[in-house]
Amino acid sequence: MDDTFDLLTLALLPDVRPAAVRELCARLPLREALARPQDHPDLLGPEARGLLRSGKARRRADEERRRCRELGISLVGRDEPEYPRYLRETFDPPPVLYVRGRMDADEGARSVAVVGSRAATVQGRALARAMGRDLAAAGATIVSGLARGIDTAAHRGALDAGGRTVAVLGSGLDRLYPPENAALAATIADSGALVSEFPLGAVPYPANFPRRNRVIAGWSRAVVVVEAADKSGALVTARAALEEGREVMAVPGHPSQPACAGCNQLIRDGAALVRGAFDVAGEVGLALAVAPDAAPGDHVLRALRDDVPSSLEELRRKSGLETPALLVRLTELELADKVRRLPGALFVRA
Repeated sequence: MDDTFDLLTLALLPDVRPAAVRELCARLPLREALARPQDHPDLLGPEARGLLRSGKARRRADEERRRCRELGISLVGRDEPEYPRYLRETFDPPPVLYVRGRMDADEGARSVAVVGSRAATVQGRALARAMGRDLAAAGATIVSGLARGIDTAAHRGALDAGGRTVAVLGSGLDRLYPPENAALAATIADSGALVSEFPLGAVPYPANFPRRNRVIAGWSRAVVVVEAADKSGALVTARAALEEGREVMAVPGHPSQPACAGCNQLIRDGAALVRGAFDVAGEVGLALAVAPDAAPGDHVLRALRDDVPSSLEELRRKSGLETPALLVRLTELELADKVRRLPGALFVRA
């Protein structure tokens, strides 16, 4: 077993590729390898070897560890018992995880990644939120990337149910991205975990996100893609999941919609088709709680769904109420936290 401080020292070295980390750790105890960097010129470049010989690499790792303690961030090495077991079993697990929140090493079998487009439709966000809520209520951990759109909706759904959610970042934990999700990130850390393999100060470079996506896939038993164009980053997560033997599922969309092209391609290539949380639960062996029907006399609640937004015209037609009375009832239900109003005068059951 390699010491977490040694793994951190290695992870902070410049230009050390994941394959080099894997090979170096396999050769001999890591502390011995780092003490004699000149013996491994095929894996450690000139700059990395120089930093190790001068002692600067150790000093940098010590400073990083000190800053993490000040910020309330834990460093979890690959060989520590808190490290997620599903992720450790992947081909290329991060040597060290930066964590704010609580880890659960055994949650992989009940973890579901819900990912998709940043520029998601209202319908896609509503479905992702309902799916996150229902799966979390059944005991699943919802894993996603804290990005705008589908990721944010999935995290919020899990929190709606009082469940656990894990957000994997493509930047340092002190450089939250996107910044407007800072409050959401703080809430996630209170009951779940914020996680990154990137050091403090790392900004969200585009090249970071494929690495972030492989962690999301490796953490989870299954990956659900809700909306994805044909070149979406969510497809990178799906491919990483397939490479690790995880289940991949996708929500279908109309062929004319570019936002659904990636999902439709995944389904054509063999991904399981899902229409909501019940389909996901069936694939991963979860038992969903069945929500009670709305009160028989409440025609507005009975007309609403929690995964598909309804317009005023649809609600007027289904409930039989005229528009003034319908608006009054919707306002009452909003105040009672039974209905959420979405942009574009759309409504879903909360």
